[in-house]
Amino acid sequence: MELNVVSTTGSKPITTLKNVTDKFTVKDIKKEVYKAKSLLYPDRQAVRLEPKGKILKDSDDVKSLGLKNGDTVYIKDLGPQIGWSTVFMAEYAGPLFVYLIFYYRPWIFYGSDAASKPYSYVAHLAAICYIIHYTKRVLETLFVHRFSHATMPIMNLFKNCSYYWGFTAYVAYHVNHPLFTPPNFLQVFVGLAAFAFCQLGNLSIHLALRDLRPPGTNIRRIPVATSNPFTTLFNYVSCPNYTYEFGSWLSYTIMTSCLPALLFAGAGMYQMTLWALGKHKNYKKEFSDYPKQRKAIVPFVI
Repeated sequence: MELNVVSTTGSKPITTLKNVTDKFTVKDIKKEVYKAKSLLYPDRQAVRLEPKGKILKDSDDVKSLGLKNGDTVYIKDLGPQIGWSTVFMAEYAGPLFVYLIFYYRPWIFYGSDAASKPYSYVAHLAAICYIIHYTKRVLETLFVHRFSHATMPIMNLFKNCSYYWGFTAYVAYHVNHPLFTPPNFLQVFVGLAAFAFCQLGNLSIHLALRDLRPPGTNIRRIPVATSNPFTTLFNYVSCPNYTYEFGSWLSYTIMTSCLPALLFAGAGMYQMTLWALGKHKNYKKEFSDYPKQRKAIVPFVI
């Protein structure tokens, strides 16, 4: 069997695959295309049956797709790629260093005598919380997360790092400023306790999601609550990790009364809501028995 391989851009022919069998998978097609066009390595390819059709899974085979001799498949060039774990490490490790730079009050930002002025106890707590959060993120990237896709477009590295590093500098500048005025003790205590609660909840959800997917597979299952009480939120939303993430930064805002922290929480909530709605929609489409009472990210609301 022969298959014609055409670019989704301008229907430009790429190659013709020969000796294709019914057992050929999309992954095999990508490998053969890579042999013909070395620029199009497998992670850079998205295979479709139509120029604007849905992207096929690597595990789909020729027989299940109904492909016949002389048929055409379409390749979209996704552009230069970079590993997900590399991007995550860069965007999460960076804020640790950026925050610490501002924590030590360098003269270039605060003036020559700023470092000698006293810190409020909230500034120290805020630094500890920030370090704990991003250290957790780094460790999760190394030991917890299992990525269904190996890579993402390389431009995401610059976009994501700009977002996380930039907001970190914005928040850290204000919280560590010599003129920073902390809120009252009760507000600080409530914010700190809520931050710790949400961090534990976020970690619990990530561990539960990891256990849904055996190592080295792309198996998808309906996420459900486990014996860990923090995972009870699965009964109400599809993406409780995002719920806890927003809760963490809202709690940080309460603890510090810092407007930039609130803006960071708001921007994060907006983006996570978009992601959650997309995942929620996919869950309902993929699983006919998906719980109907669940929302995407905010229980009973969104």
